[in-house]
Amino acid sequence: MKDILFISDLHLALEKPEILRRFFHFLQYRASLADTLYILGDLFDAWIGDDDNTRPTRDIKRALKQLTASGVKVYVQQGNRDFLLGQAFCADTGVSLLDDFAVIELDGQRVLLTHGDLLCSDDKAYQAFRIKSRSRAWQDAVLNKPLWLRLIAARWYRLRSYFHKRGKSYEIMDVNQDTVIAAMRDYDCRILVHGHTHRPGLHEFRLDDLPAKRYVLADWRPESAGVLCWKNGAFIEEEIGSKNPAVRR
Repeated sequence: MKDILFISDLHLALEKPEILRRFFHFLQYRASLADTLYILGDLFDAWIGDDDNTRPTRDIKRALKQLTASGVKVYVQQGNRDFLLGQAFCADTGVSLLDDFAVIELDGQRVLLTHGDLLCSDDKAYQAFRIKSRSRAWQDAVLNKPLWLRLIAARWYRLRSYFHKRGKSYEIMDVNQDTVIAAMRDYDCRILVHGHTHRPGLHEFRLDDLPAKRYVLADWRPESAGVLCWKNGAFIEEEIGSKNPAVRR
């Protein structure tokens, strides 16, 4: 069976050319060899609507379409930066959108997938904004604005988000363990995979007296790009180069 790949928090943008190069190499030389690719949110640094075909969005859409047309299944969750991704994007690329929480089976094991922002329940200000920004009225108000205005607003939002994060503690921006346990109980899973926090690693704990695992995906940076791979019945981490398309394990 071919590999199943998990990535998140690439934050693709025109201002990040090295990460863009890594992503295109990854699709061509690594993801093309897989059975399925799961992108668990924040593929884009900001998403202003499915009608955006400016650079590099149109190139990203084209590359994803080539991947799905080759037979690789691609699933995408919305993150806190690209929650406006919609069905038109799916039609353009051949990907499928997942709900905020999605359960898959890997060799008979139930695995819960989520972006991770819903697990950061201690960040009350963000959770309040999240509820507001997911409403149809709020999204219609944004998407009905001209594209050029949305492009400017996205730049302002990224700057605002940067300064807001600087004023928050690491504890507030990390997941709440009680929220993690509640979600895993609700979906009857002992394995959780998520991104969002930019703190990659494996956390092992007990859930109802049974072993449980939480895998945190790496965010992509100019100097590194982490991928979680399900291969031969186990998770392994991979590092993807940009200039050298070979996979480094």
